[in-house]
This record gives sequence, C-alpha cells and structure tokens, in this order.
Amino acid sequence: MKTLLSPHRHSRRKVLTGMTYGAATLATSRAGTTAATPALAATPDASPISGVSKEEVVALVNETMEEHHLKAAIVRVLIDGEEWVTIASGESMDGVLATPEMHFRNGAVAITYLSTALLILVDRGVVSVDDPVSTWLPELPDSDKATLRMLINMTAGYTDYVTTDAFSAANAADPFRHWTPEEIIAVSQDAGRFFEPGENWAYSHTDYVILGLALEQITGEPLDRVIRDLVLDPLGLVNTASFSTPEIPEPVLHAFTSERKSLLKIPPEVRFYEESTFWDPSWTIARGAIETTNIVDLAASTASIGEGVLLSPASYQVLTSKRLAGFGTPIEGCATCMTLSEQVPFGAGIWMIGDWLAQIPAFGGYAAFTIYLPVRKLAIAVSVTVNEEAFDDRGNFLLPNPSVPVGAAIATLLAPEFPLAGSNPAP
Repeated sequence: MKTLLSPHRHSRRKVLTGMTYGAATLATSRAGTTAATPALAATPDASPISGVSKEEVVALVNETMEEHHLKAAIVRVLIDGEEWVTIASGESMDGVLATPEMHFRNGAVAITYLSTALLILVDRGVVSVDDPVSTWLPELPDSDKATLRMLINMTAGYTDYVTTDAFSAANAADPFRHWTPEEIIAVSQDAGRFFEPGENWAYSHTDYVILGLALEQITGEPLDRVIRDLVLDPLGLVNTASFSTPEIPEPVLHAFTSERKSLLKIPPEVRFYEESTFWDPSWTIARGAIETTNIVDLAASTASIGEGVLLSPASYQVLTSKRLAGFGTPIEGCATCMTLSEQVPFGAGIWMIGDWLAQIPAFGGYAAFTIYLPVRKLAIAVSVTVNEEAFDDRGNFLLPNPSVPVGAAIATLLAPEFPLAGSNPAP
C-alpha cells in the first residue's frame, strides 16, 4: 500500500480578532495550493507524549485500512498545536494516490463551527443561549418554546429529516437534487414531533439547519460569511470553504459508496458501487455551513476548538458541557432519540468520549473522525474513503463510521491511558 508522509512545514501564526480568547493554531494555504509542511527530520521521530515512532503510526494506519476495507486514509496528528505526523495512504481513485493536500467534505464538523459562532455572539453580548428561537424565526412552529441552547445541544425536538422515509426515498432517487433549508425543515415538520422542546434528546440535523437560519437573522449576514468571519478566518482555516454547489477544490479526494443499493431495491446478489464525490450535499447541514476542507485545516480546527481559543471560559464550558450525560430516552419510531451515556455525552455541537472531544461525520462515501485530548494537547484528524468490501450485501456500512478504527487505534497507541470507549455514538 502506498503511503505518503508530509514533507514540509506549515507556518504558525497568531490570530486575534473580535473577542477571541487565544491564539489560532496553524495557518494554512489557500484552497487548491499547498504551503510548506514539516520535513520528518525537522521534528522528533518519537512522539514526545508516548515515545511511539511515526513509522509505527504509519504501519498501524495501513493495518487498520486493510482490516476495514478502506480505499484511502489521510491522517494528521498535532501535539501542542504543532504537526507531528501527516500521512496519506491508499488511492483517491484507481491509480491516483491519495495525498495530504486533497480536499474532502467535512460534514458534521461544521456543526461545531455553528455552535462556536453562536457562542462567540454570546460572548459579545449579542444574544443569550436561552433566548427563544421565535425572536428571529417567529413563523417556525414551537419556536417560542425552543431556545438557542436547545438547538445547539439537540434537545429542541425538531425531528431529524435525514431519518424520515420521505427524505430517504427522495435523496436515494436523486442524490444530485439541491435542497433548500425550507424544504428540509418542511420534511421534518411533516414527520411530526416525538417530544416537546427540552424534554428529550435526539440527534437532529434539523436543529442545526434552523440554527443557521437564526444566525443569519441575528447577524444580518449570509451564514457562510458569519462562519468565515467568526471562526474560519480567526483560526486561519483558508483551505475550508462553503459552496452553494457540489464543488470541491482540486486536488480532490474522490468517494465511492454502495449506500443507495437497498433503497433502489437492487438485489443483494447484484454488485452496486458508485462514485459519490459530486453528489449534492445541500441536505447535510445548514446552508452556508456545507463545507470542504483538507487534513491540515481539519486537524488545526480540532486543536483550536478543543482548546477553546475563540471562546470565553464560560462559553467553552457550554460547548463542552457534560450536563446531558444520562439524559434522554429512546422513543419508538424516533430513530435518533436515545439516552446519552455517562461516558459519551453530547455538549453543544460536539461529542465527549471519555476525556476526548470528538466529531464523527459520515455520508456519501466520505467519513471522518476528529478527536482532541485537552490534557495532552493531542489532536488526531482522520478522513477516509472506502472500498466495495466495506458494505454488506444490502449496501449498509459494515461499520457506522469506518474512520473511527483508524483514529481510535492511533489514540490508543499515543495515549493508552485515555481509552476511547464507545467511540462511535452518533446514530
């Protein structure tokens, strides 16, 4: 298996803007270009926190890729905000090697950017997390009962449109369809409610689509500008961008999937594996937060947001609050209603897995796993694509998120005293 290690160093800069509370981590290059990243000889081969060598991490990544049928894996590890190792293994397409510069979709990572943007506005005194959503979206049903806090911690009770039969059928029939926020909120509304605001917990893309519309009303700006001004630019994330089309900047990490097989009623014995790189992602999260990125930005934001550099201590506590541990109840018919465990609660747009902070996006053949261990200042970012063998004969992933074993294996190698139990909580 071909494996690339990053050969250059990215520059480091401090960014202070508005009411930020610390330094951004790694400044990166403009999308489609590559700034210098560190030579292996320029940094210690052995991890300063565990003594593990970079070559051991490469071997572990390749072993995990083989075990879980991954087509490509791009990995970056930061220690105290500095690159320790960057790896690209496998192929983007047949005969085209994966490289660290390749761009991919970041999916649910953007929900952490959304919650962070809201909390920055809280720090600036623009809003309170306990303001009712009706202040900005009065026509939305139950918006007088739901608060901004309920949106970011997913207790608002707006049914997740992604799990509805109506959406699943429509999206499978035409993965190139462009969805508006109003259309996907209507799908959620048509499905009805499973609980009243604040009374239960359910993973809900709908909550964050609504939050995106609220942020636009609060600021008077398009959401992509809000996220750019409040989060991406202060963190130097110049390889991360939102597009209104399925565009991905070159070079592109291509994705492939079998996930439409069952919904298209293709018999189990018939092979079905298709390219999904340029499926329209407009359904995935709030308009203006549907982003592409690369591994440099993904790792940098994992470390910076994990450290809370943009937030006051009080808002960082909201972001990483474990107060919902043990909260929530499964409800028949609600695919994402659950009891949040003590080991893996949900904060405000971010999961806590033991002592780690995490995001776990997976859709359309792309999967990623970002984890940060504050006590060791250790950030691990993983993006993967999969081979046909990663699916069962009905087109379901053998694993809910096939990037998790890669990140979990690296975490266990580098910080074995901080286990990642239950490391794939998202429905």
